[in-house]
Amino acid sequence: MLHPSRVKSFSGARKRVLGILVDKLKSDSESSSSGIRVAHHFQYAMFCLLVCMCFGDTADEKQIREIEEFQRRLIVDGRRFAILNFWPSITKILFNKRWKEFLQLIRDREAALIPLITGRRKAKQERSSKAKEESTVPYIDTLLDLQISEENTHRNLHERELVSLCSEFLTGGTDTTSTALQWIMANLVKYPRIQDRVVGEIRDAMGDKQEREVKEEDLQKLPYLKAVILEGLRLHPPGHFVLPHVVTNDVVLEGYSVPKSSTINFMVAEMGRDPRVWEDPMAFKPERFLNSEGSELEAFDITGRKEIKMMPFGAGRRICPGYNLALLHLEYFLANLIWNFEWKVENGVHVDLSEKQEFTVVMKTPLQAQIAPRLQIS
Repeated sequence: MLHPSRVKSFSGARKRVLGILVDKLKSDSESSSSGIRVAHHFQYAMFCLLVCMCFGDTADEKQIREIEEFQRRLIVDGRRFAILNFWPSITKILFNKRWKEFLQLIRDREAALIPLITGRRKAKQERSSKAKEESTVPYIDTLLDLQISEENTHRNLHERELVSLCSEFLTGGTDTTSTALQWIMANLVKYPRIQDRVVGEIRDAMGDKQEREVKEEDLQKLPYLKAVILEGLRLHPPGHFVLPHVVTNDVVLEGYSVPKSSTINFMVAEMGRDPRVWEDPMAFKPERFLNSEGSELEAFDITGRKEIKMMPFGAGRRICPGYNLALLHLEYFLANLIWNFEWKVENGVHVDLSEKQEFTVVMKTPLQAQIAPRLQIS
């Protein structure tokens, strides 16, 4: 699913979702005299896109809303349910009400996802009998083909396994990307000079084309936009820690003894804000990622293969496998949101960049901005 050719095949889906997002933002801005909160618009757009990548174009808006609702509940209530992993035989009794709530949520998830899985399985069988292939292959199709080795035999994934993997796919690429998008947009609202430079760069790249969409092939001509995104991920990584890791052997690191089987983590946010590595680390300065002339993106290793100055996606062999997809989504949607609308702070309101921990680290006061169409296109 993350191979560049597969990612490229979903460009049509990204364009459709962009259209939905732009229309909803425009409608909200026209019906409100004050600023609009954009967080839920970003979340819904990213969720629509991931549902399409997971199941194809089979889900309608009502189904997408239902899936989004229980996925949101799973994310928000995840910490409450975490205790149920500890001695289940005891916690089922001590937290019986919570157990029932969790089981109902799982049933709701299965009731929403299984019809989509069944529909894709049927469509896949029909295509096979007609020797037809689709131009895009959703995630569920790859799972239906998957064979699991088990006791000298091979089997397909069970229905509940398919539901769990699809749910994981939807969760992995929705909140993280929408959170990063909101943080970056908040800084562009707070610092109009940076926003204006992004617009100027897009205008130069587009040339005489006065089109509504900044196409994916145009993104390679936008080094400053890429620098803005890197700076946003440095200063406001959606996750302040990576997933926990376990040490396989006793080791001494920088004078500290770390025993075998210890759980360790990495302070992602602190790395990106370390004054020993970054000059003026709490300032939003995309220019730090450009070359001395400020015209090209300086070679920067975000994977941690050469050095680790920041690691919003983790690093090394355990890096987030979808980091290239996440960067593409950020570049494409940010470029088009800036190109289509002028973003300003609401009169009398300042952009509050304080943080709050949810599933990701979000803005404590969600971004509320006034937007106006930047282009007049027939």
